[in-house]
Amino acid sequence: MAAGLRTVILLSFVLAVGFLMIILSCALWHNWLPLLVALTFVLAPLPNAVFAHCGSDEYGENSGPVDLGRFLTSIIVISGFALPIILAHSEVINPQACVMSIIGGGLVYGTILAYSAAFREESDYE
Repeated sequence: MAAGLRTVILLSFVLAVGFLMIILSCALWHNWLPLLVALTFVLAPLPNAVFAHCGSDEYGENSGPVDLGRFLTSIIVISGFALPIILAHSEVINPQACVMSIIGGGLVYGTILAYSAAFREESDYE
């Protein structure tokens, strides 16, 4: 599947909307703690990217480092969703800011996943 210019434009628009939601969740209620969600969702794909090149064994099963990368990514993603909920529960941020931050973070992480899936290089020997 060749990703074209329309794919790049759509993904950049969704990413911009996600960051706008996160920044608005901070600016509308004068509390910049929900901005930590953007940091967690931007850093979430890094363990997968680092450990993805460790490969698999001869039977096609994943190796330990690949599973470790997926585990660390899942921890970061879950903490990105849980952080605004915890901050809203402890009344540090407004509940509306929590919802906007979670929606924006989901859009940012979904865009990163869609970009990596759309522009993945196919290997010749698989």
